[in-house]
Amino acid sequence: MNNILSFAKTYIKSMRLYYSFVTGIAGWIGVAYYQYVANSTGKIGTSEFIKTIECPTSLTKMIIILIILFLAWGVNQIVNDYLGLEEDKINAPQRPMVTGKLNIKWALSLSVIFMTVSFFITWFCLEPVAVIPLLIGVLLNIIYEYAKGHGIWGNIIFGLMISSCSLFGFFASGPMDVYFTQSRYCVIFLIILINGLMTFYTYFKDYKGDKLANKKTLVVIYGIKTSRIIALCASFLPLISFLLINNVFHLLEIQLNNIFIYLGLIYTFLQIWTGWLFFKNPVGEKTYYSLSANFRALTCGEATMIALFNPELAMILFILSYIFVGFLFDLYTNSKA
Repeated sequence: MNNILSFAKTYIKSMRLYYSFVTGIAGWIGVAYYQYVANSTGKIGTSEFIKTIECPTSLTKMIIILIILFLAWGVNQIVNDYLGLEEDKINAPQRPMVTGKLNIKWALSLSVIFMTVSFFITWFCLEPVAVIPLLIGVLLNIIYEYAKGHGIWGNIIFGLMISSCSLFGFFASGPMDVYFTQSRYCVIFLIILINGLMTFYTYFKDYKGDKLANKKTLVVIYGIKTSRIIALCASFLPLISFLLINNVFHLLEIQLNNIFIYLGLIYTFLQIWTGWLFFKNPVGEKTYYSLSANFRALTCGEATMIALFNPELAMILFILSYIFVGFLFDLYTNSKA
């Protein structure tokens, strides 16, 4: 019994629960958008999409979807830790899987069980089509560990992986006739961008181990001196990209509301502040603790997108993400674990 409890505790620790908001809020974007469509009448603003067979998602179904989404990162993180053991021996030598405290065979088996159950629940209780982004997300998580060593491809693959959570949340919420529109492509692009940017900042912490393991991340390729400048400049990318999409090319076919604008301004500050932190402290102990600001900026950015469809929900998730990501991150005081 003690062995089981010890394993469960170590497994949960290895899930790094502050990351759960990354996949959870990303998926909630899809869930919120589906409700927006399902509760609309006729055309949605200037969009080419017209409501067809969409219907509001039941509370039970929505809870199931969100549980899968919030657990998705942690379950897949076990696989990611296993694939990245070599660099973790340098970057995080006290991580449970590296020290042997977490039984690899048991951990991988439990993750596979969780994934299998999620597939069955999605197929039989939600919408079968949602199995596609679920499967894509799992495969991209495996591919990411290898893509990480090939420059910007690691960032792109990670961004695509998290965007699959948004698609899962959307597809699993209910039936539909039209799966993609111009506006949806734009939102997916923004999700890929901010998640790829978040990943870039995490590479500063892993610079030494990635370099020794011959993982050619962008930070390894350009070096700390140049990368810290890129970190600051890149923090403006989400704002610039959104302004181009919405104000220059007019591709986002939905009317902005005041809550979205207010949250967007706060998120922009958080993102630029993150860039400044890594510019100021690209190496050392403070680099690790700057990750809290990095994860907060990302999840708040994802919550901001929800304001396009549900302003009140977005405000709540924005605040909760900021609070709980910081709270959960502070539970991981050992930067080597």
